[in-house]
Amino acid sequence: MTDSKRRKGLTVASALLGGVLVLTGCSGGGDASAADGGDNSAAKADEAAAAKSSEAQITITPKDGSNNASINNSAAVKVAKGKLTDVRMTTSDGHDVAGALSADKLSWKPSAQLERSTTYKVSAEAKDSKGRVAHENASFTTVAPANSFIGNFTPDNGSTVGVGMPVSINFDKAITNKSAVQKGITVTSSSGQEVVGHWFNANRIDFRPETYWKENSTVTLKLALDGVEGANGVYGVQQKTVTFHVGRNQVSYIDAATKQMKVTHDGKVIKQIPISAGSPENKTYAGIMVMSEKFQQTRMNGATVGFTDDDGKGEYDIKDVPHAIRLTSSGTFLHGNYWGAKSIFGSVNTSHGCVGLSDTKGAGDPNTPAAWMFNHSLVGDVVVLKNTGDKTVAPDNGLNGWNMDWAQWKAGSAV
Repeated sequence: MTDSKRRKGLTVASALLGGVLVLTGCSGGGDASAADGGDNSAAKADEAAAAKSSEAQITITPKDGSNNASINNSAAVKVAKGKLTDVRMTTSDGHDVAGALSADKLSWKPSAQLERSTTYKVSAEAKDSKGRVAHENASFTTVAPANSFIGNFTPDNGSTVGVGMPVSINFDKAITNKSAVQKGITVTSSSGQEVVGHWFNANRIDFRPETYWKENSTVTLKLALDGVEGANGVYGVQQKTVTFHVGRNQVSYIDAATKQMKVTHDGKVIKQIPISAGSPENKTYAGIMVMSEKFQQTRMNGATVGFTDDDGKGEYDIKDVPHAIRLTSSGTFLHGNYWGAKSIFGSVNTSHGCVGLSDTKGAGDPNTPAAWMFNHSLVGDVVVLKNTGDKTVAPDNGLNGWNMDWAQWKAGSAV
């Protein structure tokens, strides 16, 4: 039997078994004919419908039924062989999500970041060149907080900081795949300085150059963590760019032995201020410290940092400490002191570990040494303490990674 006759025989058999023969577009020679006895009405109806159908091809991402979708880039509608005429995106409870159609009407995307752990529905309409309408629908759910991580970073976008300010990122979930996460973070400086990341633990990575940032430079932080798996089943959701400016080079040197602080700009002393550091019983940490916060006035309670009396109350509780500048996360401050005798500054160390400068109650006098220091300081300025009699501050106690040499710092990189 020739191949043509064999195929013809199979076709007839199919017609006999199935009752109705529907011809498709598969190649089979010219043997299929009315002699096959098939009814082509259904095929003709389908062909007629196809002829009237729109050529526009709508694609919605993520695909219908997706879970753990990104809150940044996953939602999008595109069309080929046509133009989008209407797109609607809603939450599962019916609230509309604002979006923007491209000028060429070939794509649409939300105008703002999506919410985590939320189900969205998308319906789209498009027309082809002949005005024929096409529709597409999809539903997806964004990644849940339990399955995602974010990094809280400092400094803020657009801020001006001192030369010692590292980029510090604290993640809300423990990171086990440090290499993948670090590869999703880049920090660059307009000065061209090499910048390296150092992991202090599973939740924190800081970035800095070998020496302080060059004054008047611009630093850019790029987070490309969207979809990066930081731990098993836990994905990043951030995609953003942050820039900050580095101001003048101000470094202050405190000598607890002489009870003096010298403020320098580019290495030149511009101001000398008498101070009172930690007493012999409550020494101040030594080392390089970076200003991390500034408060016009704040409360300082000894109970919060372990200084308590026999009744468990704080050895001190001052509710209006003026001109306070934080140096460590454990509670070391450079601050104004209005309660001590003026004679202690420059002559005796009396504090519980902070560095005090002469000031007045209420922080209203701009002419005091503490007010001058406060007004001439930026978050990120460097303070170097020596001769305190205490150990060097831990690099992760505040923003104080400068107490590691460059080799130690680079050893903490995961890439």
